[in-house]
Amino acid sequence: MNLTPRQIAMAMGAEIVASGEESMPARAAIDSREAGPGDLFFGLRGERVDGGEFAAAVLRAGAWGAVTEAAMAASLSDDPAAARGPGSVPTEQAGSPTPGSAWIFAVADPLAALQALAAEWRRQLGVPVVGITGSVGKTSVKDIARALLPGRVHANRENLNTEIGLPLTVLEAPAETELLVLEMAMRGPGQIAELAAIAAPRVAVITNVGPVHVELLGSVAAVAAAKAEILAALPADGTAIVPVAAGELELHLGAAPRLLRFGQGGDIDVAAERVADGVTEATIVTPVGQARFSFPFTERHNLTNALAAVGVGVALGAPLEEMADRAANISFSSFRGERLELGDGIVLVNDCYNANPVSMRAALDHLTSVEGTRRIAVLGEMAELGPDASEYHREVGAHAREAGVDMLIGVGEPARAYDPDELVGDPAEAAELLAAQLEPGDAILVKGSRSAGLEAVAEVLAELR
Repeated sequence: MNLTPRQIAMAMGAEIVASGEESMPARAAIDSREAGPGDLFFGLRGERVDGGEFAAAVLRAGAWGAVTEAAMAASLSDDPAAARGPGSVPTEQAGSPTPGSAWIFAVADPLAALQALAAEWRRQLGVPVVGITGSVGKTSVKDIARALLPGRVHANRENLNTEIGLPLTVLEAPAETELLVLEMAMRGPGQIAELAAIAAPRVAVITNVGPVHVELLGSVAAVAAAKAEILAALPADGTAIVPVAAGELELHLGAAPRLLRFGQGGDIDVAAERVADGVTEATIVTPVGQARFSFPFTERHNLTNALAAVGVGVALGAPLEEMADRAANISFSSFRGERLELGDGIVLVNDCYNANPVSMRAALDHLTSVEGTRRIAVLGEMAELGPDASEYHREVGAHAREAGVDMLIGVGEPARAYDPDELVGDPAEAAELLAAQLEPGDAILVKGSRSAGLEAVAEVLAELR
């Protein structure tokens, strides 16, 4: 962050309780175990622990500064009685610490301060921002867009996409950043609006709307309304990238200044495609022309995700041929369709970061396209589906049979609703069962919600094989 201590204080509306050297922090940090020299530590209050309690230890370890609630900041300072206005600096007469000590900022709410500082750094960068949300595929669209779009692109690491992760992502952006691509998570009404206020996107992508987080919001219609909050944040010259089949989202699309639809019959579509040797060759047509892309994946759903990413490029004026040239650089975040070779021709598709009825069907369809003597699906629970969870699981199990899955292994009691061939209690038991039954040439899918912990299946199998 190329921000001075006074700029940081002003952005956060903070009181400077103690001053350090006239320098800039290396980065923002919220985990005291990872914060180190040069870091600006934010003591966030959690459900069980107040992060401010670790500020003293972080400062002793050499942190550049700390942001905490006022009472905690006062206890960290040599001048607990000092009361300053935003951006002011303690005086020697008031007993401020000696030069070279850390900066200590007092705020009412460290999380709000983190978000405000991120918004200020985004304004200082002055670059276009792409906001990506949706029930399924938002991380993959982010990963593809990060690879396709030209210039110095900064995007979320892994799942830094929440009210905490997104501002940390923005604050990680180097000064030479030319484009921000920000994935946005949603767990309730108002959260996307909160993230969009920090990010101020010029382009908004809503990948789709499905029965995800229904347990929290009550209905798919409510999920659509929550996702659509991003549209209100678009400027007058902004663009929304949405699927042709928008479903419950359709009612909200009038709020978008400009629409580009992706998918069959849309503004961004596939004219021809060929899948071979782990590559998808596709001619993509857009309102500004067409180009031939060679994508390093074979999943049909990722081709759809690529259409959304190309739509972002079109909205930003990126040349199609340049995006096509960059397609070979695409790589995906961990646990999202990772293909592992286990020997004896056995292929494992590790797609266990998350799961819902839409992504489960897509992953099962891809499994049946993978060459193999048998197709085996190891499925864990799909979480947060509300009162109809059992029915959603039953439908996915039926889809697996219809798609041609040869063996279905359920992990955990909720997976009983898949009507699996084998039901095991936990990932370790699933790995043990698989290791005993695998045959040369098998193709395996491992998928479930993150809470199911199915990444352990892939890890154990890789060690056993």
